[in-house]
Amino acid sequence: MKSLRIGCVKYLNARPLVRGWQGKVNFDHPSALCNELAAGKLDVALVSSFEFLRNPIYRIINDVSVSSNGPVYSVIVAHRGKIDEIKQIELDPASETSTNLLRCLLMELRLNPRLISGSGDCQLAVADTLAATGNARLLIGDQAIQFRQKYTPEFSFWDLGEQWKKLFNLPFVYALWLIRPEVGEATQIANLLRGVRDANVANLDDLVAEVLTRVADNRKWSGVDREFLSRYYTEHLQFGFGEREKEGLRIFANLCTNHGLLPRPDVALHVV
Repeated sequence: MKSLRIGCVKYLNARPLVRGWQGKVNFDHPSALCNELAAGKLDVALVSSFEFLRNPIYRIINDVSVSSNGPVYSVIVAHRGKIDEIKQIELDPASETSTNLLRCLLMELRLNPRLISGSGDCQLAVADTLAATGNARLLIGDQAIQFRQKYTPEFSFWDLGEQWKKLFNLPFVYALWLIRPEVGEATQIANLLRGVRDANVANLDDLVAEVLTRVADNRKWSGVDREFLSRYYTEHLQFGFGEREKEGLRIFANLCTNHGLLPRPDVALHVV
């Protein structure tokens, strides 16, 4: 399997699903990985769940995902004032799942802010822009964590996982392992990646220690300690893909169809 072309999102939330994989891994943002997987430049990738809904040619590795069953902490709208008073939200271009989840939530709650494309600005630039304009910003992954750790006293955070749970009482699935249809030995690949997940979840202290070593010398990660990471990996995130997660994904697909974000109402989940 060392020759397998595998890609993975480069956020902390993916570490329990890839740490220990024996082979090269291409780490990138979700949108870039989706493009490479669709173009056949990757064989397997942990990518946005919306990529499967948009192009359901892939096989899904069963029982593995990045999900939340309540507040996810790292998929948020940073804002000031009341959420229903926001006039404009800048989107994060890195993840179509989070962007379309936001669109669905806003439409379900009958909120109508203008949505505009954002950029990969640094934390300070984002904070200055939000403070000056009174707008809001969708933040995901590591940037969301770093922003919350630094600017919690100054901003409020609308957690998309929490809002989904309130509306549908189901988990939300952010990312899935997808295998291209022409790739052989799909079951073997799935078993290996399930084993990676199982080993990391069973040895969470070792995983947290490794992550702390990685971020120790980076000022962006101030405030991210062992207690935070343990809570993040056990209370905010889930790494299974069972019946409730599948039902949540189906509801998301239906909502995307109802709101004109997808052309088809139902998608069969091809799991291995």
